[in-house]
Amino acid sequence: MNKAKMLVVDDESDLELLIKQKFRRQIREGLYQFVFAPNGVEAFKLLQETPDIDLVLSDINMPLMDGLTLLSKVSELSPLIKVIMVSAYGDMDNIRTAMNRGAFDFVCKPVNFEDLELTVQKTLVHVQQLRDTLQAIKENNILRMYVDENVLSFMSRKEFESAIMVNETVEATVVFMDICGFTAITENADPDTVVRLINKYFDVMVKEIIAQGGHVDKFMGDAVMAVFRGEYHLDHAIEAALAVRSHIAAIQENLLDHTTYMPRVAIGINSGEMISGNIGSVSLRRLDYTVIGDTVNVAQRFQSVAKPGQIVIGQAAYNKVKESFNCQPVGEVILKNKANPLMIYEVLE
Repeated sequence: MNKAKMLVVDDESDLELLIKQKFRRQIREGLYQFVFAPNGVEAFKLLQETPDIDLVLSDINMPLMDGLTLLSKVSELSPLIKVIMVSAYGDMDNIRTAMNRGAFDFVCKPVNFEDLELTVQKTLVHVQQLRDTLQAIKENNILRMYVDENVLSFMSRKEFESAIMVNETVEATVVFMDICGFTAITENADPDTVVRLINKYFDVMVKEIIAQGGHVDKFMGDAVMAVFRGEYHLDHAIEAALAVRSHIAAIQENLLDHTTYMPRVAIGINSGEMISGNIGSVSLRRLDYTVIGDTVNVAQRFQSVAKPGQIVIGQAAYNKVKESFNCQPVGEVILKNKANPLMIYEVLE
């Protein structure tokens, strides 16, 4: 906590002077900042107008609004603001009531400022822990928007730290989906339009991928890479691809330059062994939880030769699904880094 901001509520003006004297070093060094109020009414008004107050030091017996009433209102206003009650020894019944109503601690009058400082420090540590926890929850919710659920599950494993660079060979299907002709849109449309359209198409793709049990490995410009694992992973990948093609084909965009854009997807699918794990640089603390290998490379090559609206698979995949899906041969193609031509098929339905 860089600077702790505290509200002192007391109808005795002497306390304000004592606070400023006893904490002059912390005030001078920018560690503590104090604001003061003579009663609960003024204090609650300050709390409403000053949302960054971390701690309230409040007397119990005050005019207009007593400390117990203020305590209840502070609890309703924000659970992050902690209250330390300051009162005389003879007021223990009220102090007990305050503790039951949620006061964090209490200090007795006449104030022992060494005890007060220790109590303040302890309370501020607790406030910071609460704020850190709240921030972690917010960041975790944001993280879930950027990171696939499979990665989060992997991160939560007990052995995550020790196994961070361990990989495994898995049997899976990888799919590359590219939005055809979108590069021309990016050259002519304004940035807001580009982002709106790409997010619209990605949303369609992701919904269908998730519906079939796949996960999005990454977004690459105007393309999506997805991985399917488990039973019938190839079938689920093809089902997702068919659904994406159908939904994207139904979209028609009327652009600001009075042109019409009808998006299409070119899809490549390949199935087989691939290496799954964290790929990247530990020293730079930048890793991708992804899949790599020849199976993945071939799937991307299939996508590169697919025409708009085509779903392309290879011979091995065709042999597995030819009785379940309507496919037709496209012919042999020469793929980058492949010595021999490969036979490819188009999935129709």
